[in-house]
Amino acid sequence: MADFIHVEEKSVVISTNKIASPLDFQSIEKYVKNVHCIEADQMESLRLPQSKSYLKIISIPYLSEQTNSDNIEKILKNNHIFNVIILVSKPRVIKVSPKSNMAIVWIDIWNAQSSMKAKSLINRRFNVRSSIATICGVNMNPGVLQCKNCWKWDHTSGVCRI
Repeated sequence: MADFIHVEEKSVVISTNKIASPLDFQSIEKYVKNVHCIEADQMESLRLPQSKSYLKIISIPYLSEQTNSDNIEKILKNNHIFNVIILVSKPRVIKVSPKSNMAIVWIDIWNAQSSMKAKSLINRRFNVRSSIATICGVNMNPGVLQCKNCWKWDHTSGVCRI
């Protein structure tokens, strides 16, 4: 099944010619544990390659001492619609305007390459304190170039050499 196996000091990279199934994951995990004498608690779970998706949450009340990235992260973790979501970085909270009492929260999530997780969240609503917040999909920051083919920075897919 594996076309290429590369072992570094603390990681194993396996390339295949097809998408791995749960049975393939079990076989790979068993192989790595046996060959490299790794105990189960030392091994991270196996996963498919992931990409980032970018979302914003609107209609969140802004309270200067309570609306910060740590509190927003707690709110997200305690809400059932975010159970399968892993944040790439801390949420970014921005007050809508100097006189407004509302905030916009920008979150970056790890996603399957099909964007399945982001699609399941877009246009969903959830309670934040006494308000109802809405999740919207957004594009990556347009000022930062990242190729969708090779995922490297400083060029777009149209000029990618891969």
